[in-house]
Amino acid sequence: MSITIPRTLAEVYAALDDDAEAQILAGGTDFMVEVNFGHRRPTAVVALGAVRELHGWRRDGDTLVIGAGCTYREMQEPAFAALAPALAVAARTVGSPQIRNVGTIGGNVATGSPAGDTLPVLAALDATITLGSSRGVRHVTLPEFIVGPKRTTRVAGEVIVDVRVPVLDGPQEYLKIGTRNAMVIAVADVALVVDRAGRTLRCALGSVGPTVLRATEAEAWASEQIDWSSESIAAADALCAEFGRLAAASARPIDDHRSTADYRRRGVEVLASRAFRRVLARMGDSR
Repeated sequence: MSITIPRTLAEVYAALDDDAEAQILAGGTDFMVEVNFGHRRPTAVVALGAVRELHGWRRDGDTLVIGAGCTYREMQEPAFAALAPALAVAARTVGSPQIRNVGTIGGNVATGSPAGDTLPVLAALDATITLGSSRGVRHVTLPEFIVGPKRTTRVAGEVIVDVRVPVLDGPQEYLKIGTRNAMVIAVADVALVVDRAGRTLRCALGSVGPTVLRATEAEAWASEQIDWSSESIAAADALCAEFGRLAAASARPIDDHRSTADYRRRGVEVLASRAFRRVLARMGDSR
């Protein structure tokens, strides 16, 4: 097996042009599991760890540009959390500290698992994925990029360069359930973000469909309930329960070794109701 360690994006593109079948290696938290269990035997690997153009994050006006090599640990930093709080919370739920030190947002997106912890937040934020190659750069939305369980529209020679999300004014929540409290794959998770300027509330669901799902009916209903002129609404039990019910209706779960479909649907209902209550309680927070 050959291993290439490029230091620039141009060198990454050249390596991928030389061998279209080469495996791209970021943090390796998904890929190495498959290698260790004998499920994958690559003949060539292009490791991205030394490519500084993929590192870190920056704010560009009202957009947060997150390098594909940005780690979960970096996303937990206070400065990052102030711009994308739900993404910081999701990053904190991923694996152990060792995993968070090496796992990257680019790897999470590229894997395309319905259980990817950052994906519901990115879906709720209407994230854009930047893909680069020797042929140029293109931008796609998350639904355009992830089209099935671990299936993406990335083509040979391309690599994820960054992930872009808007910096929104409004409270955000991310909640997850699993078979234990830590270091666990999500049985179900919910991301909820409020966009005061756009007068919308967005909700995305993970681990309850072939890809991350948007609870569009729940979003529309909730956005109508909020008095945007005063940016307030009482967190009544009936309202929160109805939001949870509408969110659960958007789920498309299956039975598998980690959970039953019924449990996942109920989990979404509870998580969405709880997340809705929490964002409503913070609607009057200072901006």
